Amino acid sequence: MNAANPYSFKKVTLDDLALLKAWRSVPHVLEWWDAGEGYNEADLADPRVARWIVSIAEHPFAFMQDYTVHGWDTHHFAGLPKGSRGIDQFIGDPDMIGVGHGQGFISARMQMLFDAGAPVIATDPHPDNKRAIAVYKKLGFEAAGPPQETRWGLILPMLAKT
Repeated sequence: MNAANPYSFKKVTLDDLALLKAWRSVPHVLEWWDAGEGYNEADLADPRVARWIVSIAEHPFAFMQDYTVHGWDTHHFAGLPKGSRGIDQFIGDPDMIGVGHGQGFISARMQMLFDAGAPVIATDPHPDNKRAIAVYKKLGFEAAGPPQETRWGLILPMLAKT
């Protein structure tokens, strides 16, 4: 965290699972994320996915994950160049929605991924999630084809390049 980037990213641990479960039960998150069973120790140990609690001024307010798009044989982004990363996230704290934090922390994490050598960052919002799509477009993402059905649900593939 610095003046240019006020956001901090802490690796999710088992101690964070109750917070994530609470966030995943709020209506604005449930609209786009399945409440599911949450994460467990094996999920957190999966080397394909890095999971983060995002904070500002030591206030945790969001979840973000980035993952290798080549970690699953049938992943819809598997054709991207080596080193490409996918991202997913949500703001868990309702008071932090609609005030620019989504664009802010996603941009900060994207810069970290590009700085680490990712040639492409991919994301896959639901085609009806207009708010997320608008934020991604502001961050330089472009649609990479029409909506498609995947094993994770209906998505709009979007890509950002260095």
